[in-house]
Amino acid sequence: MSEEPPISDTVVSSEKLQVVPKNRVGVRENVFADQVFRGFVILCALAVLAIVGLIFFELVSQSRLSISKFGLSFLKKQIWDPVAEDFGALPFVYGTVVSSLLGLLIAVPLSIGTALFITEICPGRLRPVLSLLVELLAAIPSVIYGLWGIFVLAPFLRLHVQPFLATYFGWTGLFSGPKYGWGMLAAGCIIAIMILPIIASITREVIMAVPRVQREAALALGATKWEMLRMAVLRNARPGIFGATILGLGRALGETMAVTMVIGNRPEIAKSLFAPGYTLASAIANEFTEAVGNVYFSALMEMALVLFVITLIVNALAVLLVWSITRGMPSRSLA
Repeated sequence: MSEEPPISDTVVSSEKLQVVPKNRVGVRENVFADQVFRGFVILCALAVLAIVGLIFFELVSQSRLSISKFGLSFLKKQIWDPVAEDFGALPFVYGTVVSSLLGLLIAVPLSIGTALFITEICPGRLRPVLSLLVELLAAIPSVIYGLWGIFVLAPFLRLHVQPFLATYFGWTGLFSGPKYGWGMLAAGCIIAIMILPIIASITREVIMAVPRVQREAALALGATKWEMLRMAVLRNARPGIFGATILGLGRALGETMAVTMVIGNRPEIAKSLFAPGYTLASAIANEFTEAVGNVYFSALMEMALVLFVITLIVNALAVLLVWSITRGMPSRSLA
């Protein structure tokens, strides 16, 4: 005669029969919600790619007339004659490159010094305040920088800085000619101030990503504070600092309003930094409303295409370099 299973086993099995369907319903709901969320974020990513692609397509389509008429000579010619419909972008490319490199030359040492002070030397109570002030520089509208450049920076350069540079360094040819105050030097200074918070903020994060054991090991071996920063911190943070510099260069290449207000807006190639100049972004902003002819309009769109491609490449390279040092390292926990 077979024995019946215990009552407790039957109850348990019946409970299992009641619980399993409920769990399956919950799992199905979670899977559906996960699929919806996954589709939403994929759609967001595709929207960003679509926007960039549409911008590139529109620039190419609008600049076809200029590309077919001038070809590669568009980047080599120095003539900009809307009346004769003869256009060349070399003076604008020259002004963009020179003003951006000059801004980097001024901003990079200041940014690295600021980042080192905030992360390594600054007292703990002052650190958040100073970090906030540096980041606030990036929030100031560029037109405010332009007005400050016209009324404060340009007179200061004309009365104090340019005479000094002309007296002691005029033999180089870089600091000669009339002293207007505004010009390529003023544009470089404005760009340096505008990109300083970008480079300083990224450099600070990269420095904080360097493990603390690197600092302690250098100090334990008898290194001074400067030697520790130079050998243990800056050496390990070089790729990230270089990436921050290139990211600042991307901002400098596309800066428009502030540079337009102080650079002088003259399409010429001059050796002296006192001379006025013109940039790609400034030319597009100033002359877009005056482009009445099809060729004129297409030439401006081709300038925008050149600036778009350069900026895209520079920013992509910067992100890659910053990622190469910070991947997998929680910066704040290591600092």
